[in-house]
Amino acid sequence: MDAVPTTAPAADEARLKFSHDVGPTEPPLLEMTISQALQLAADQFGEREAMVDAHIARRWTYSQLRHDVRRLATGLHASGVRKGERVGIWGPNRWEWTLTQFATAELGAILVNINPSYRQHELNYVIEQAGIRSVISSDPFRSQNYPAMLEAAEQELGALKLKVIMGSPSWDRLLFAEADEKTLDDISAGLDAEDPINIQYTSGTTGFPKGAALTHRNILNNGFFVGEINGYTETDRICIPVPFYHCFGMVMGNLAAITHGSTMVIPAPAFEPTATLRTVEEERCTSLYGVPTMFISELGLADFDDFDLTSLRTGIMAGSPCPEEIMRQVIAKMNMTEVTICYGMTETSPVSLQTRPEDTLQRRVGTVGRVGPHAEVKIVDPSTGETLPVNTDGEVCTRGYLVMKEYWENAKKTAEAIDSDNWMHTGDLGRMDAQGYVKVTGRIKDMVIRGGENIYPREVEEFLYTHPDIIDAQVIGVPDVKYGEELMAWVRLRQGAPRLTSQEVVDFCRGEVASYKIPRYLVIVDEFPTTVTGKVRKIQMRQQALDLLAIPGAVDDSRAENSN
Repeated sequence: MDAVPTTAPAADEARLKFSHDVGPTEPPLLEMTISQALQLAADQFGEREAMVDAHIARRWTYSQLRHDVRRLATGLHASGVRKGERVGIWGPNRWEWTLTQFATAELGAILVNINPSYRQHELNYVIEQAGIRSVISSDPFRSQNYPAMLEAAEQELGALKLKVIMGSPSWDRLLFAEADEKTLDDISAGLDAEDPINIQYTSGTTGFPKGAALTHRNILNNGFFVGEINGYTETDRICIPVPFYHCFGMVMGNLAAITHGSTMVIPAPAFEPTATLRTVEEERCTSLYGVPTMFISELGLADFDDFDLTSLRTGIMAGSPCPEEIMRQVIAKMNMTEVTICYGMTETSPVSLQTRPEDTLQRRVGTVGRVGPHAEVKIVDPSTGETLPVNTDGEVCTRGYLVMKEYWENAKKTAEAIDSDNWMHTGDLGRMDAQGYVKVTGRIKDMVIRGGENIYPREVEEFLYTHPDIIDAQVIGVPDVKYGEELMAWVRLRQGAPRLTSQEVVDFCRGEVASYKIPRYLVIVDEFPTTVTGKVRKIQMRQQALDLLAIPGAVDDSRAENSN
């Protein structure tokens, strides 16, 4: 296929006056279903390696992968699974997850990704809200007893039509069915690329999560264009330590791979830094994915220098704001000279902005790139909706093939997120430069208003990263009687570093950032509260902060005189 144009038009000249940019329209969108895309991959790359589960040393060629997918699809169909039916999948990364992703797509069933860390009430909510009648789950893993929780859900909600545990006799009965090729071909002929094929629940900051309903067209094209920008071919091997239950794993990983004949490499059921780097070395992976916290963990390994990472050339860092210093280390120390940053959200399949491998280092560490093919991005005034001039902070909005079909059975929330002109309002704050590159400056809900001054925590976090003893920093707003809100910095220190005091942070910041941006409170932690994908949960930090502030001595709030 033709390569996506990756050089910025008129890169050294201003080409925009307002913060609205449109992506290239070549190559054309893939107008096919996921099952058709897998068939095409098997036809073109049949004997090339499609998937490796390094944890159990098992491998599939593209021909073998499609064969097993068709067998599983036949087993599911024989068990009563039909087009449009919601099938839940629940568990960590393993080969069965990927087979289920493609087998449900063969049938036109809607795969519902259930967060592996969900507790009982969250599981029950998703089963009921999505109308799930069949679930394929892992056996117990770490602290999660998936089979027991499914039994408890059935007691409360009623029996499931189909309950299959990966690796159990119930799974074997599904997988070892012979593929009914004629029935599957007949089903495939009746599928449409615009059909919803996947529901992913977003982790809302308040209330229950919402299920983003995504179509074949949404996610297949998004995976394809992400892979195009990363320059994938059938020679690439993508190490995927990020969860499959999220778009990062199943779209940017699995679908990017099959649309280019690349190899999906699963290093472990859940992220382990040592297992990830060992897999990169042993499987000679050319691409590595991760959220910033994952790369931080890998770089921080005591034996990091012992791993041979010379096979790497590219990868993706995404999922949360990417610290500039970490990005620089990934490029310099991990041989990922063509690494890209992706920005987006579940509701946009997920990627809407991406840096390019040939972008300058400053653009790759200082922005989230520019709009992808067949999409639009603009920055608007959150209160008026007007498109803003370049280099002005506002809300990031996205439009195009990548916008979800709806929030599943939630018309009200859908209308709140997608306006009448089909723009998806992300809730993120950002600014676009005259060449179309976007810098995300925070969340609208994360913005701190201190004494009438708007503070974007990301800016303060980036400065704190330059402290020699701080390896990770998160800044939140906490209530304050005098100013309305004050800043609290949560930091992780490098191993062996002396304990840092709030006074030392003040001294470090004074004269470098505006006085009102200097954190008043300091909390030193070993780890931040995170989601299973590694995103820092600032809402949980704010809740914990209220308790910490109520306990004398729990935080170091010493301040230099006249620091404000």
